[in-house]
Order: sequence, then C-alpha cells, then structure tokens
Amino acid sequence: MAETSIIVKDLTKKFGDFTAVNRINFEIKKGEIFGFLGPNGAGKTTTIRMLCGLIDPTSGYASVGGYDISKKPEEIKKIIGYMSQKFSLYDDLTVSENIDFYAGIYQTNKSTRSERKDEIIKISELFGKENVLTAELASALKQHLALGCALINDPRVIFLDEPTAGVDPLARKKFWGIIKNLAAKGVTVLVTTHYMDEAENCDRVAFISDGLVIACDTIDNLKRKCMKGILYEVECDNAMKALEVLREMPQLSEVALYGIKVHIVVDKKEQSDDAAIALTSNGITVKKMGIAMPSLEDVFVSLVEAQQKEKKEASGA
Repeated sequence: MAETSIIVKDLTKKFGDFTAVNRINFEIKKGEIFGFLGPNGAGKTTTIRMLCGLIDPTSGYASVGGYDISKKPEEIKKIIGYMSQKFSLYDDLTVSENIDFYAGIYQTNKSTRSERKDEIIKISELFGKENVLTAELASALKQHLALGCALINDPRVIFLDEPTAGVDPLARKKFWGIIKNLAAKGVTVLVTTHYMDEAENCDRVAFISDGLVIACDTIDNLKRKCMKGILYEVECDNAMKALEVLREMPQLSEVALYGIKVHIVVDKKEQSDDAAIALTSNGITVKKMGIAMPSLEDVFVSLVEAQQKEKKEASGA
C-alpha cells in the first residue's frame, strides 16, 4: 500500500454565515497526481490555503505529510511547495535572483542551495537565461520559473492552483511532463485546473461544487459510473442553431456545445430520436448521431447540474 500523504476528514471553512468548504473528505497517496476541479467560488483555493497551513479550518481534520494542519502549520510549510496562476514572481529581479529569493524564503539548506539552484534551472528550461529580467520572459518560461521557485526546497507535496491559466497548449503539455516526472519521483501533487482535457493527466480527481465534494475517483471510473443518463454526440451543419433548438426540448437532460459538435444527455433512446426529428424539422442536416464515450467535462457538467437540480428542489424553488 502506498503511503498516504494528505488526509482530509469533514474539513469545513466558514466565513461568517457563508460556508466556503463543507465537510469534505478525501485522501491522496504519495506520488499521486490529484486533480481538484470545480467552478470559480467552489472552494478549491480555500481548501488549498487550509492544507498549506495559511488559514485555520472552522472544523474537521486534515494532515499533510503526517502533520495536523491545525497543530503543526509551520512544519507543513517546510515540506510543501505552492504555485498559483499569478506566479508570484518579481518582474524586476532576474531569473537567478528570483530563485535565490525563494530559496531564502523557504530556508533551504545553504550547503546544497547552489546545487539545488542548478537543478531548478535545468527543470525550468532556463539555462542561459539566469541573468534575464523576469519581466522579459515569455509567459511559458515565467510559468516554468514559478514552478521552479516552488520546488526550490525539494518539497514532498506541491500545490498547484490554476498553474496553466493563460498559457498556450504546447507550454501546458511541457508543464505536465514536468509534473509527471515529479510524481514519478514520489512528489505528491494536488492541482486545480479549468482545463478538463489536462485533468485527464491526473491519477484521480475530485469534483467540488458549492463547497461540497460531489465525486472522487479515477478518470475511468468517473466516466463509467457517474454520468447521469446516455450521452449522444450530434454532428450537423449548424451547431449553434442546433444548440438553440435542442435547448428548447425539456426531455433532454443536458445540451452542450463540444467543439463543433453538440452533446445531449437523455434518459432513454427514444428521446434522442425526438432530438433528431426536431433538428430536421428546423432545417438542420444531421450528418452523424450516436452514443459517445463521455469526456471528463461531460461528467463534471452532469454531476454539477444534478446537484443544482437537487438543491433547487430542496429549496422549493
């Protein structure tokens, strides 16, 4: 059995009358890449801040690297790295100076600091750019530098909060290559992202919505077990018009644009036949329509909409 790196039990955070995180539970193994996915305001960043020992939970328990977040926050800070989408770099410092600064902040061992710095330069693909001002770096290299700074203390656990926001697809691919190499060496990674395609790189993911963890499993299990209804993919000559037509059909559980195709979710096959008839009667040519394997985004949308429906029914709205 792999060593458990992060334990979260009934973790809750309230700000006045507002519950940002509501009794969430999950565990993360050493060397696991764990995706924490949800819309803005779902509670992702608040959870990370608690796990980093930056804010106290209202109730519940969590530990990181064996340290209780409420009792040993300073010990936790010694074994973790943290990177946010804002990168937290100093533009008026050079690459080398930024790394030196974070080495001091993280109180890295002075005897190995130079060696560690060289490793970070290599990992970050910044060799030859040590004396370049950070402000002059391309976004992708700033991202690599920010990750390098978060790794300067050789952390056992790293938290990545929307680390690839605003970065081009090629840079995101390279970034995930670095993350996978870190995990292979035993570093535990908790990452939040809005990009469902890159979340497929995770070993497991948890979906959080309105402060609640509504699902947590491997990618394959989520796709097989958590999709509400049958997913059909529709290829037609006017996807935007098709979207408008299909959204007027109450018998369809979900309707969403997926690239140049439309995804619909039905409870039974007959409803997909109704959809095809509605499209044709509105002058839309259906080129292809059939059952499709749900993407992680499909599963996420399905679960969140089901949660919102239950919430609405419970409130009597």
